[in-house]
Amino acid sequence: MKVYSITAISIGETLFMKIAISGKGGVGKTTLAGVMARILAQRGKKVLAIDADPDANLASALGFPSEMVGKLNPLIAMTPLVEERTGAKKGTYGAMFKLNPKVDDIPDEFGLSYRGVKLLVLGAISQGGGGCFCPENVLLKSLMQHLFVGRDEVVIVDMEAGLEHLGRGSTESVDALIVVVEPGLRSIGTTKQIKKLATDLGVKRVLIVGNKITTEEDRKIIEEHLSDFNVLGHLSFNQKILQADRDGVSPYDIDDRVKAEVGEIIERLEAQ
Repeated sequence: MKVYSITAISIGETLFMKIAISGKGGVGKTTLAGVMARILAQRGKKVLAIDADPDANLASALGFPSEMVGKLNPLIAMTPLVEERTGAKKGTYGAMFKLNPKVDDIPDEFGLSYRGVKLLVLGAISQGGGGCFCPENVLLKSLMQHLFVGRDEVVIVDMEAGLEHLGRGSTESVDALIVVVEPGLRSIGTTKQIKKLATDLGVKRVLIVGNKITTEEDRKIIEEHLSDFNVLGHLSFNQKILQADRDGVSPYDIDDRVKAEVGEIIERLEAQ
């Protein structure tokens, strides 16, 4: 395993990390994003959580009550906003529209806060070819770039499962791209593909977190097959995380073990 080293943006005593979390579908990236955000907020950080996964579940992983979840409208579904900011109708191709729409006010205007975490849900482009050159995609890309460059807080983005987000170039300015990986060859293969694409896009730090670990052999499978990665840590296979998913609550609120494991991962990430 490589020795971990990372540099984050800091001003005085405040640490502003910009983190994207990726991985094969079902590996537990939303769990990691939600628990990480809650821990950092509890430690007094300003935290902005972004749900960029079309299968949006980050609100539940953060512990948002159901009545608040119902008020979280995906940004991409706000047709008047897309058309106002880009100057073109959603779904149009080949039309003239603004390439640098105003986005800096969107997180504060359309995000909802709970227990110190502000959440913004992006949503998915419904047309085929998610990387389309269309108004809604331009708005999302501009917003993602602003989140990673222009926000004075910790930003944690729960990305799409797989590789689609990297194809849209939305992770060019992240401090760290964390890939969550299970001890299986499919997940390991996806992780290698993500690193290749991320490297092509100029992402300097691609790190991994092992998840659903039951034995020391599980750790070895991940670390031996991904020996050229920095390993931030591992999360144990945990029935309480499954229970939290069934009950629609945050693992942070029902299990001390996952809080301890994610806390250690954060401390390694913050190390200078």
